[in-house]
Amino acid sequence: MNVRPISGASVDGRGRRRGGLTAIAGVLLLTVTACAGGGGADPGTGEGKGGDSSTAESRKSQAVVTIAPGDGAKSVDTSGALKVTAAKGKLTDVEVKDAKGNAIAGKISGDGGTWTPATHLAAATKYTVHAVAKDADGLEAAKEADFTTLTPKNTFIGRFTPEDGSKVGVGMPFSLRFDRGITNPDDVEKAITVKTEPAVEVAGHWFGNDRLDFRPEKYWKAGTKVTVELNLDGVEGRDGVYGEQDKKVSFTIGRNQVSVVDAKAKKMKVMQDGKVVKTIPVTTGAPGYETWNGQMVMTEKFVQTRMNGDTVGYDGEYDIKDVPHAIRLTDSGTFIHGNYWAGGAFGNTNASHGCVGLRDVKGAWSKDTPAAWFYNHSIIGDVVVVKNSADGTVAPENGLNGWNMSWEKWKA
Repeated sequence: MNVRPISGASVDGRGRRRGGLTAIAGVLLLTVTACAGGGGADPGTGEGKGGDSSTAESRKSQAVVTIAPGDGAKSVDTSGALKVTAAKGKLTDVEVKDAKGNAIAGKISGDGGTWTPATHLAAATKYTVHAVAKDADGLEAAKEADFTTLTPKNTFIGRFTPEDGSKVGVGMPFSLRFDRGITNPDDVEKAITVKTEPAVEVAGHWFGNDRLDFRPEKYWKAGTKVTVELNLDGVEGRDGVYGEQDKKVSFTIGRNQVSVVDAKAKKMKVMQDGKVVKTIPVTTGAPGYETWNGQMVMTEKFVQTRMNGDTVGYDGEYDIKDVPHAIRLTDSGTFIHGNYWAGGAFGNTNASHGCVGLRDVKGAWSKDTPAAWFYNHSIIGDVVVVKNSADGTVAPENGLNGWNMSWEKWKA
């Protein structure tokens, strides 16, 4: 390329024109710039690099994501308020997490239009929602929001047995007694998960509106590990009253021990794994005070305890301040316990006010008596079965004695 000097350019003292190099550089720059632009496309078409804004706009996803409640919402209901939807597209991913990063499980509907949580939310908790949807062209649209759930004015808890980390007998159900009457039992029961190892079907049963027990069809298998998750925080148990427990409880089933009391024969056979390990003479309820029949689960143990007839409707009939080796079988006051005052009644005469008595000594000091042996070989959750008594069968709700209800009725 030949570049002619621009007219009017001055000549320096050395005979060279000033501005010549500047002119050449300017022309070269223009030439290079012209060669680099457009990538060979017609500059009038708007194609390629530097096209018009209508092309960029056409690549935007048509999907629209909506999150309810709205971003920044406060005092949100713990159930029924959270919902994510997509219009002009399908949801592909929804994440809901609390401030600790715990995720809330949920499900996208078959048509991709809706996501709903699988469970309730915790109370007084901030949640973050991230949702993604795709339109028909596969282009993604995303949206985020956060909200905070309500802080309850009224709450409830469930007092449970057995204790976390305990080892119990094969008859022990998991029992919850609520401090407020529950009017939404399905919601409360849904928030409680019972897992076992080895796996076995476990079902819950309500006794009234303040007690919920869980058990398998038959006694637990020895060695079973049971884990209960109480996801009650935020559950509306009754109008305006919310659960506050978020707790995991685990217990283990010990060896299999079931003892059978024959009230007519006045003997008890202690069986482990179905084999008789000891036969003990007993005394049961005298005529008019007969012992309940049925399956009864041990719930409390006392080396010594006071028994006063006034507390169970037998006013003034007895008040023994030091009953030895006593094990509770019903809420109404049935015990299997040591007895040092009945003389030769054991194995011969039914002389109690409804309890099952075993020979013992005053002060519970001996380890060699039948009552001491039985006490030391029993754990909470063991079963005592009474048969051949003239009384009826103990009510399933009287103690932890749901085993006296058929499996069909239990699940119903």
